[in-house]
Amino acid sequence: MMNKKYAPLFESYRFQNGVELKNRVVMAPMTNFSSNEDGTVTDEEIHYYERRSEGVGMVITACTNVTANGKGFPGEFAGDSDDMIPSLRRLASAIKAKGSKAILQIFHGGREVPPELVPNGDVVSASDIPSGEGKPVPRELTSEEVSSIVRDFGETTRRAIEAGFDGVEIHGANGYLIQQFFSPHANRREDQWGGSLEKRMAFPLAVVDSVKKAVAEYADDSFIVGYRFSPEEPETPGITMADTLALVDALSAKKLDYLHVSVMDFWSEPRRGVEDTRSRIEIINERVGDRVPVMGVGSIYTADDAIKALETGVPFIALGRELIIDPDWVQKIEQGKESEIVTKLDKKKQDELVVPDPLWNAVLNAPGWFPGV
Repeated sequence: MMNKKYAPLFESYRFQNGVELKNRVVMAPMTNFSSNEDGTVTDEEIHYYERRSEGVGMVITACTNVTANGKGFPGEFAGDSDDMIPSLRRLASAIKAKGSKAILQIFHGGREVPPELVPNGDVVSASDIPSGEGKPVPRELTSEEVSSIVRDFGETTRRAIEAGFDGVEIHGANGYLIQQFFSPHANRREDQWGGSLEKRMAFPLAVVDSVKKAVAEYADDSFIVGYRFSPEEPETPGITMADTLALVDALSAKKLDYLHVSVMDFWSEPRRGVEDTRSRIEIINERVGDRVPVMGVGSIYTADDAIKALETGVPFIALGRELIIDPDWVQKIEQGKESEIVTKLDKKKQDELVVPDPLWNAVLNAPGWFPGV
């Protein structure tokens, strides 16, 4: 029997478009480095997602690039051409067959792409500012190229629809191209795509419009559109919480189905831009939660961690690393076995956990990133 304390995690959730999730737990998007070189999904990847799709209400996939020059990782599955639709369909079908909603995360890596992964080593961004010492100096995109990438986000959304996904998540977080346009560190432009705070928002909002247009044309109202963002940057100049509150205000007017805050720790507090000691997620949820659902994430490992996060008022929470460590997390709570949840990676159980070799090696070579490593 399930402990009644955890029952709120298992309440269904209905989006404004009428789509219902069976519970409040989401699999967070995590890069897995495990696709084929041609950008198609591997059997190992399919098995990895199948192993984790049964308990949660919704699975957000690893990111897929919307253009050839947006590929951010080795072993990333692609969404930049119609040739990839059968591959994407395999992934969507595998997730949905386990009873979860399948959301494709779409992105462009911008200045963070490894030059060896993109055509002619052409690394592009909002401006020619590298992300750090020793990093490639990106080429500043022309205004026409910017408009073209905006359209590419719409085209990849169309492919996601044709492949049978239940929705897409626009990846505007973690320092990739959409964030680069919003960032005063990465974006030093003086045209319609940069300058003031409002102009730095132009690209993210244009991408949202492009995605929504594709949905209006090719899908029905049940197709979910979410947006993920990082609330702050450490650099000066960089994105502040004040900037982010302006962005979420603008995003909430776009009738998105959810906003997904990207933080390493649910309870992390703001660096600058607001006088507030609450967590960033609580501040954001207070600001726009009545207009658009906010998804919380970050270092949630136990059932108690999850219920405490849910009690802040966010309607759902996403688990990333913990679902690699224990794919049966949801089922254990549902069966009253929350004391059996594993919260440290067992390095002897790769096969049982169904983790592809490239991801497993990345995890083992990231000390401090995973409990137990």
